[in-house]
Amino acid sequence: MIDSMLILIAAVFALAGFVKGVIGLGLPTVSMGLLAVTMTPVQALTIVIVPAIVTNIWQTFAGPYLRDIIRRLWPLLIGTAVAIWLCGSLMTGPYAKYGSIVLGVLLVIYAIVTLVKFQFKTAPQNEKWVGGIAGVLTGVVAAATGVQVIPSMPFMQSIGMEKNELVQALGLYFTVATMAQAFNLTSAGLLTAATAVPGIVAMITAFAGMFIGQAVRDRMEPEQFRRWFLIAMLLLGIYLAVTATFAVLK
Repeated sequence: MIDSMLILIAAVFALAGFVKGVIGLGLPTVSMGLLAVTMTPVQALTIVIVPAIVTNIWQTFAGPYLRDIIRRLWPLLIGTAVAIWLCGSLMTGPYAKYGSIVLGVLLVIYAIVTLVKFQFKTAPQNEKWVGGIAGVLTGVVAAATGVQVIPSMPFMQSIGMEKNELVQALGLYFTVATMAQAFNLTSAGLLTAATAVPGIVAMITAFAGMFIGQAVRDRMEPEQFRRWFLIAMLLLGIYLAVTATFAVLK
């Protein structure tokens, strides 16, 4: 890993951590999107996976709702983990060349859905089966792109969780999903000692960015920052999808 690449990784994760510090989410999405400009999604995921697991484990246990979250979300969790495991070849097999296109489209969908504040309600009696379907769909998308927010996040928002409970639920969900992806990467021989240094750099700078973001959160308008962040993700997604499509067609 050359020094210029480590500098790029440090800058990307400092920014991604800052975004997470200000608005409470976005570290894997931002880092995957930015790194995919210069590398394939699977290469980006080998760097993202360690800081994502560490930060999400911390978020999982930072609250009193864990037992209730598991009771409500176990079909979502199991569906996601199984789908990621079964579809692991999407990122490393013959379809891997389409990963950047799918990632770009996913960023566009994520940005638009969040910008317009699209939200639906899931009745309590339907939570289990809707959650299972959402988990499977998210697992397939995550196996191909490394990003686990669609449709899992809209589903979790739809079941009426209190704000702090939702934050803890996201931590647990992303922990399960990233652990499943780490298993796939290790099985494919992609998560090795060679990725340790980039992973450590990413983790340190991500935590530094989160600390700075949390420190300035009260001094800026989080909603305005969130809007511009999503617009940036929208533009990045369009850029990734278009450039990756041209690369495939050549």
